[in-house]
Amino acid sequence: MKTHILGFPRIGSKRELKFAQESFWKGEITADELIITGKQIRATNWNLQKFLDFAPVGDFSFYDHVLDMSFTLGNVPERAQNTKGAELDRFFRIARGRSAKDNEEDTIHAGEMTKWFDTNYHYIVPEFKADTKFALNPQRIIEQLAESRELGVNAKPVIVGPITYLAIGKEKDGSDKSDLLQRIIPEYQKLLDILAENGAEWVQIDEPVLVTELDSKWQDMFQTAYEQLSQPNIKILLATYFGTLQENLATAVSLPVDAIHIDAVRGISEVKTVMNLLPETMQLSLGVIDGRNIWKTDLTGLLNWLEPIAKQLGDRLWIAPSCSLLHVPVDLDLEEKMDEEIKSWLSFATHKLEELKVVARALKDGRDIVKAELNENYQLMLNRRKSMRVNNPDVQRSLLSVLPYMLRRESTYEKRAQVQKNKFKLPLYPTTTIGSFPQTSEIRSTRLKFKKGEIDNTSYVQKMKVEIKNAVKIQEELGLDVLVHGEAERNDMVEYFGEHLDGYVFSEFGWVQSYGSRCVKPPIIFGDISRPKPITIEWSKYAQSLTNKPMKGMLTGPVTILNWSFVRDDIPRFVVCNQIALAIREEVLDLEKAGIDIIQIDEAALREGLPLRKSEWGDYLKWAVEAFQLSANGVSDETQIHTHMCYSEFNDIIAAIADMDADVITIETSRSDMELLDVFDEFSYPNEIGPGVYDIHSPNVPSVDYMVNLMEKAAVRIPEERLWVNPDCGLKTRGWPETLSSLRNMVEAANCLR
Repeated sequence: MKTHILGFPRIGSKRELKFAQESFWKGEITADELIITGKQIRATNWNLQKFLDFAPVGDFSFYDHVLDMSFTLGNVPERAQNTKGAELDRFFRIARGRSAKDNEEDTIHAGEMTKWFDTNYHYIVPEFKADTKFALNPQRIIEQLAESRELGVNAKPVIVGPITYLAIGKEKDGSDKSDLLQRIIPEYQKLLDILAENGAEWVQIDEPVLVTELDSKWQDMFQTAYEQLSQPNIKILLATYFGTLQENLATAVSLPVDAIHIDAVRGISEVKTVMNLLPETMQLSLGVIDGRNIWKTDLTGLLNWLEPIAKQLGDRLWIAPSCSLLHVPVDLDLEEKMDEEIKSWLSFATHKLEELKVVARALKDGRDIVKAELNENYQLMLNRRKSMRVNNPDVQRSLLSVLPYMLRRESTYEKRAQVQKNKFKLPLYPTTTIGSFPQTSEIRSTRLKFKKGEIDNTSYVQKMKVEIKNAVKIQEELGLDVLVHGEAERNDMVEYFGEHLDGYVFSEFGWVQSYGSRCVKPPIIFGDISRPKPITIEWSKYAQSLTNKPMKGMLTGPVTILNWSFVRDDIPRFVVCNQIALAIREEVLDLEKAGIDIIQIDEAALREGLPLRKSEWGDYLKWAVEAFQLSANGVSDETQIHTHMCYSEFNDIIAAIADMDADVITIETSRSDMELLDVFDEFSYPNEIGPGVYDIHSPNVPSVDYMVNLMEKAAVRIPEERLWVNPDCGLKTRGWPETLSSLRNMVEAANCLR
């Protein structure tokens, strides 16, 4: 039996990569210094993994592993091919629009970004055209392979597979990307040859697209591709994860590869079927440790079903986490302030390695060799199940009292729209922002001092009010129509609300990469959720007192709070979501009572929770939409409800979004050049919509003409009286100079449109 992992967090235990990236982009460190930081992080990771039979190489990236694969294959968009600087500069220009020390003349249009399957990790979408050519550049992975060997690591190179790479990319000219298969396969063949020449025994080829619904053409492409990739010089581990194989199972086990990895956490029901169909020449890797969540594994329960499999397969069995550990925090030992009881129930990436080690020793040498570890684990599992901190009878009774009328607004959108038009008297193409403004070093410093007890609550509130007052003043000077308070008091759109809800616990260092240098620290739902007191009311009331213009109350929606948290695994997700929805509903009603007549309930992650198979979407969308309705629909017709969705290709769920019945929805469209609005050619969206015209994930400042052009494209599909003008997302990660320039241009664009 062999042990391995599919990937490890690349950010460093204290986000060393993030700080190095951002210092490089600011010109504060050189490319060589950034590269050294990357090398140090890789060395630290590999030293933790030396006990493994195979450790991954190539899972590290300076921004995104999919973009790395694009550069490995030589698939660099034409707009970046002849730009100045080294390959790293071109890499960052595709990732974020510019590299270190670039000025406006050097910037290019950043690559489109979207979710990696159903995770909160974002990747840069590969771009294809009918004439796309590939040219192998293996230098990055070869260098990392050599590094690992110097550290005494038995390396297993990791690459994104050819079918998944094509499937997750986008045709830019209407061509059929499947036609590129015979152009891309020779580059993969060359790469496998080079890896073998450099001493690699195994290569892990990730094909998570196998857990999605594939038509017969794409299934046949797997056979075609792997028949050509199969060779005697290097062994292939085909890795699938994030779900079950279902109709693709027979295809997967019939491929001419040497081993296959399946997700035995989400796909445990298929393990026996896979074993029955597995050729005797093929080895089976089972992902038995959850790579997506932070709860300790029930080791005794795991061994009870795994031991017979190990006995049957013998040395044909590999064990691993279910997927790359990229999706969990790095090191639980850093959490010195966390509640000790709850901490004892958790497992971060380094501890998942330890769990894997215990399971491997038990399978190889018997349970007695790890008796102490198993007994401790069993007691912790028991303590969590019996803990009175997990179950709240009052919350459970509240859920039973939810009635159908609570999910509906008083009147139809058409009636509400007229009432709201008469009340707010907004101009054509009203302008607003999505909620947050730049989180300056002064704001972060003030929040940290308050958290450490260095300033009292009165001083903290006063300092935050200064920031809010400044944000309101700036918006009025810019001429925005609907204002926000800027969210200076908030650390994160989910963590902030979690800190004010019962049933949550928080980490200090539980960071997970979302994209590039953007890391999030998901709160942990360990028990039933309730709202002990109002959360945002006083901040919103103060902001509204500073202006005669409408002030939006800013909330995070229940589905996004759920999907961007680490969620308890002992009850269904929809039950947790409804608990959160009731808490947000209380906040919405309190905002309305306080005179806040426009309330935005962000559901940025609605699509993120979609099952990977469309056949399973219906149930999820039903309860997700109903949770939003429960949170939003207790207000009067005069109160305008907004929602926001970022980086969500919503075309195929547009009917469900319409069912949410928000008065206004704002969405990301700038990176896709309004392509996301194509759905409105066929679907008559009934309510108002703000297609984002300003890509806030890039430091580039969009021109007036650029934004006018985007809105004119939108107006072809949506009546202009139902269009809003806004950025793609919140502005907390941007600096004030670029923010002011961009918003000034945005307001001017709206004036031009009027």
